[in-house]
Amino acid sequence: MGKPLKSVFKKEHRDDVSNPSTNPAFSSVAEIFLSRRRLLQLGAVAGAAAAFPLLIKPEQAFAAVATPSPLAKAVSLGFTSIAVSTEDSVRVPEGYLARPFYRWGDATGIQGNMPAFKLDASNTAEEQAVQAGMHHDGMAWFSLPQNQDNPTHGLLAMNHEYIDNGMLFPDGAANWNLEKARKGQNAMGVSVIEVKKGDSGWEVVRPSGYARRITVNTPMQLTGPARHQPLMKTAADPQGEQVLGTMQNCANGHTPWGTYLTCEENWSDIFVKKGEHNALEKRYGISDSDESYRWNEVDDRFNVDKTPNEPNRFGWVVEIDPYNPTSTPRKHTALGRFKHEGAAVTLAADGRAVVYMGDDQKFEYIYKFISENKYDPANRDANMRLLETGTLYVARFNDDGSGEWLPLIYGQNGLDAHKGFESQGDLLIKTRLAADAVGATKMDRPEWIAVDPHSSGSVYCTLTNNSDRGKEGKAAPDAANPRANNQYGHIMHWLEAGNDPAAQGFAWDILVLAGRAQSDDPRAKGTMKGAEFGSPDGLSFDHQGVLWIQTDVSSSTINKKAYEGMGNNQMVATIPGTNDYRRFLTGPRGCEITGIAFTPDNRTLFINIQHPGEGGDDITDPANPRAVSNWPDANPNGRPRASTVVITKADGGIIGS
Repeated sequence: MGKPLKSVFKKEHRDDVSNPSTNPAFSSVAEIFLSRRRLLQLGAVAGAAAAFPLLIKPEQAFAAVATPSPLAKAVSLGFTSIAVSTEDSVRVPEGYLARPFYRWGDATGIQGNMPAFKLDASNTAEEQAVQAGMHHDGMAWFSLPQNQDNPTHGLLAMNHEYIDNGMLFPDGAANWNLEKARKGQNAMGVSVIEVKKGDSGWEVVRPSGYARRITVNTPMQLTGPARHQPLMKTAADPQGEQVLGTMQNCANGHTPWGTYLTCEENWSDIFVKKGEHNALEKRYGISDSDESYRWNEVDDRFNVDKTPNEPNRFGWVVEIDPYNPTSTPRKHTALGRFKHEGAAVTLAADGRAVVYMGDDQKFEYIYKFISENKYDPANRDANMRLLETGTLYVARFNDDGSGEWLPLIYGQNGLDAHKGFESQGDLLIKTRLAADAVGATKMDRPEWIAVDPHSSGSVYCTLTNNSDRGKEGKAAPDAANPRANNQYGHIMHWLEAGNDPAAQGFAWDILVLAGRAQSDDPRAKGTMKGAEFGSPDGLSFDHQGVLWIQTDVSSSTINKKAYEGMGNNQMVATIPGTNDYRRFLTGPRGCEITGIAFTPDNRTLFINIQHPGEGGDDITDPANPRAVSNWPDANPNGRPRASTVVITKADGGIIGS
C-alpha cells in the first residue's frame, strides 16, 4: 500500500498560527470600535471624511490620478438575488448565461503542442506543461491589440493555485516518482490564453502566439533589495539572481502598464525540513512532514535539510508581461515576502504606483508598497521597473477608527542588527518579523483587496475567518466583542487621508460582518441586508463601482456545521453604502468561487470555479474521483475539473444592470 492520504486542502496551514508576537490583534481593536456603535457603511468619500476629520487636511485634499472607470458609477443593482443551492452546477440569475470554456487539462494553445485532456488523468508531465493547470484562481483581462480597450478580443492571465494528487493521477500518490512530482509542478503556476468573442460566443483562440504556461520550473529573475542577499543564494544560483518557478499562486493584480501580478501564497506547504527549524522557518510555517505534495522526496530543491535557502526564494509577487510570451517573469522583492493573497494596484496623487497586499494566515498583516518612481503613460519600459524600488509599509489599526502605515525600512523604528536584520534586503526576506517588530495589527486572515475605481483612496479587504479568536492566549472575547470564534469573517474598509493612496494615515471601518442576518447569536449575526454569506475571499470592483464578493467556505464545512443551510460557495454583489447584498452565482459541489475579470465594457464577466468535487480535508480517492462532483463534463468516465466560466447577459447588456 502507498502512504495514507493526508490533507491537501487548498490552504493546508491556513488554520495554523505562526505569529507569536504580542502585537494587538484586530479582534481586540474591533471590540472597542464596534462597542461604540460605529459600524458604518462608508461608501462615499465625503461620509468618511466627515466621520474622521482629523485625518483629512486641506493640503491633502487632491484627487489621485489613477485612470478613472470608463463607466458611470452604478446607483443600484439590476438583477434579482438567486436562492442558495446544493446543485452540482453553476447557477446565475434569469437572463444570464454561464458557460465553462477553459478547463484543467485543456490545451493552452501553444502552436504545434496542443495535447487533449485524458479523462483518466493519464496525461504526462510534458503534456501537463502545455495544458491548463489545476485549480484556477486569480485572473485578469488584457485587451488586444495592446493599449486598446477592446471588449471582444484579449488575453486572460490566471493562476493555478495547488494540486490534488488523488485527482491528478489515475492511481493517486501510489508508485511515487520524479515524473509524478514534475506533473504536479507543471499543474501549478500561470496560464496566459487568448480569447475572442465570435458569432457563436466566446472561445479560446488555438493556436495563439500569446499562449503560455508558466510553471514551478520556469526561469525567473529576482529584482530589488533581496537580490544577491546571502539568504537568497543556493548551489544552483550562487549569485542569488535567478529562481526557478512560481507556485501556490492565489490572488493577483494587474498594472496600469499592462502586466500581470501573480502572488505566491501557501508556498511553505511544499517545503519540508526534518531537522530543527530556525526562527525564520518557524515564522513562515515550514513543515516537518509532508504526505500530500511529496516533492521533497524526489526533488532536493524542496528538501530544506539539503537546500536550506530555497524557501527564501518564494513568497514574493511576480510580474509577468502577458503580451510577450518570451519575456522572463520577475520576482519583486521590494514588495516583501509573506503568504501573498493578492496585489491590488492603483496610482497615488503624484503618479507613484501603490500596491495593497494581504498575508493570508491567522493574525497576519495588511501591507502596501509605494514605488520610488512615477508612472509614465508614455514610457512602458520605465514603468516595467516601477516595482523594483520603493517603500513597503504595514498597517496599524487604532481603536479610535484611525490607522497608520508603518514603514519597514532598515535602520528605522528599531529595524537593525539588534532585531536580527542585516540590511534592507535581509529585512524584506524576513518581512513578517519586521512587521512584528514595528507593532503592526494582527488581522483575521487578510485575503483579497480591492480599490474603488471611482475613488482610489477607498479600499476594501476581505478577512475570511478566524476560529482562534477568543481562545486562550488570543484576543479574549467579552460582552463587547460579538465575533469570538469568528467563523464567518467580515470585510474591512479604509479611506486614505486626502483620498491619496500614498498617504501615511487612514480612517478605517467595517463594511459588513458576514454571517446569518436573522441569527440571535452575536458571534454569528451578519449585518447585511439580503443575501447571507460567510468566509468572504475573492473581492473586486467592476467598472461601474459594483463590489463583487466570492466565498471560500472550506470543503469540510460547506453546508454543514455553522454553515448548514447556506449551500454551496457563492458570489454576491453590493454597492458600498447601500447595504444591499444580492446573490448572483452559486457554484457546483465542493468548489470555491474565485477569479474575477470584466471586459472593458462590463458586458462579459469571467470567473473561476476552483476544486469542484473536493470532499472534506483529504486528498481525493483516485478510485472514486466523482464522489462529490462531476462538473463540468458530467462524463461517467471523467472527473471534476476546475474551469474558467464566461458569463454574459442574454440581451447583451451590462453585467449587474
